[in-house]
Amino acid sequence: MQTAVAHESAAAKSARALGLPSATALVIGSIIGTGVFTMPAVMASAGTASLLVLGVISIGALLLGTMFGQLTKRIPSSDGGLYAYSKHEFGDFAGYLTAWCYWITAFAGNAAIVASWVLYVDSLFGIHNPSSWTNFAIAMTGLWIPAAVNLVGIRQMAWFQNVTVVLKFLPLIVVGVVGWFFVKTTNFGPFNATGGSLYSGISIAAGVALFAFIGVECASIAAGRVKNPRRNVGRASVLGTAASAILYLLVTAAVMGLVSHQALVGNGAPFVDAFQTMFGRAAWVGKIVALTAVISGIGALNGWTLVTAEMPRAAAEDGLFVPQFAKTFRDGTPWFGILVSTAVASGLMAFAYSGNTGLKVFTYLVGLSVVTVAIPYLFSACAQLAFLVSRRRKVNGWALGRDLAIAGSSVLFSLWVTFAAGYQAVYQAMLLFLVGIPLYAFLKSRRERIGQAIEPAELSEAQLAEEVTLTPTQ
Repeated sequence: MQTAVAHESAAAKSARALGLPSATALVIGSIIGTGVFTMPAVMASAGTASLLVLGVISIGALLLGTMFGQLTKRIPSSDGGLYAYSKHEFGDFAGYLTAWCYWITAFAGNAAIVASWVLYVDSLFGIHNPSSWTNFAIAMTGLWIPAAVNLVGIRQMAWFQNVTVVLKFLPLIVVGVVGWFFVKTTNFGPFNATGGSLYSGISIAAGVALFAFIGVECASIAAGRVKNPRRNVGRASVLGTAASAILYLLVTAAVMGLVSHQALVGNGAPFVDAFQTMFGRAAWVGKIVALTAVISGIGALNGWTLVTAEMPRAAAEDGLFVPQFAKTFRDGTPWFGILVSTAVASGLMAFAYSGNTGLKVFTYLVGLSVVTVAIPYLFSACAQLAFLVSRRRKVNGWALGRDLAIAGSSVLFSLWVTFAAGYQAVYQAMLLFLVGIPLYAFLKSRRERIGQAIEPAELSEAQLAEEVTLTPTQ
C-alpha cells in the first residue's frame, strides 16, 4: 500500500521543476548580477591584494555550498533551506529568526541590484541626466518583469533563468578569456593601493566580494522546487559557486590588466574601457557592455524573486511567518510572497529615488544585505556543528574531521562577513533583527490558540498563594 510519506503527491512532483542544470543556473544567476560589472574598479582601489581576498572568499563560499548540501541530505524536511536547518536543530524561534533575516536580505538585495541595473539601462538607451522619476520607472520595470515571469510558473521561471545565464556568460567569458591576450602587466596597480594598512585594503575588497557571493544558498532555499534535492542541492550549490568564482577571478584580473590602474579606480563602468582596449572605441562597444549588464541584472532578479518568496513560504506553512505567505497557485508558485516582497523592494526604490541620487541608498542596501545574510549562514553552520559533536552523528574518522573543518570554517566565515560590513551596517541590521521579535510574539500566540505550539506552563493561583505563605517576611 502506498503511503503519503513514501510517495509525493502529483502537485508536489509538479512543483519540483528544477533539475540539476536549472538548479545550477539558479545559483549562478543569483550570484552573478550587476555587481561583477563594478567589482574590478572597487578591487583596484584596494590593490592587487584584492585578488587574493577574492580567492579566499571564493573558497569560503564553496565550503558553504558543500555544507548546505550535507544539511539537505540529512534533514528530513529541508524545504526552505537555511530556515529548515535552523528550525530542525535549534527549534522554532531560531527557524523564525533565520527566515526573518533572510527575507530582509533578499528584498534589500533585490533593491540594491536594481539600483545598479538602472544605470546600465540608462547607458544602453542613451538616457542622459535622467530625472529621479525616470529612473524610478526603470527600476519598477526591472523589479516587476521578473515578478511576472515567476508568477506565470516555476517552469517558465526556470527556462528564463537558463536563457539569461547563457546570455550573460558569453560576454563575460570574452573578457575573462580573450581579454587576457590584451593584458599589460604595467596596468596592474600596487599590491596595496590604499595608502594605509594592508588590513584596510582587505576590508575594502572583502565588502564587495562578500556581497557578490550572496546566492550560494539559493538551491537549498528552493529545495522544494528541485528534483531529487538530497542529491542535486549540494551539487548545484558547489557547481554554481565554482563556476561563478572562476568567472569572477578571471574577469576581475583581466579588467585590472586591460585598464590602467589610474583609470580603473573610481570608474563606474570599467567594462566599457576593457572592451574598448580589445575592440577599439566604437559606439557599439559601450552598448554591448550595457546590454550584458542589463541581461545579467534581469537574470539575477529573476532568480532572487523566487528565492525572496520561498523561505517565507516554507516558514509560513509551519506557522512561523505571516500566514498569507503560504498562499500558492496550483502549481506551487508562491504568488503572495512574490507580490509582497516585490512591493517592499519597490518601496525601498521609491525611497532611493526620492532625492537626487540613490548611491548612498545602494551602499546602505549592500551593507544591510551582507549582515542580514550572515546571521542565517551562522545558524546553518552552528546547526551542522551541533550535529557533528552530538551522539547522533554517523560520520567518524577522516570524514568527521573533514566535516568539522567545513562547519568550523563556515562559522568563522559568517563572523568575518559581519565584521567586514562595518559598524553602521551592523547597527542598522540589528535594529531590523530586533523588530522581528515582537512579530514572533504574535505568531507564537496564534500557534498556541490553534494548537500548533505547546503553551508554557504557568503557576496556578493556589501555587502562587502557597509561595506567598512560604516566603519569610522581611
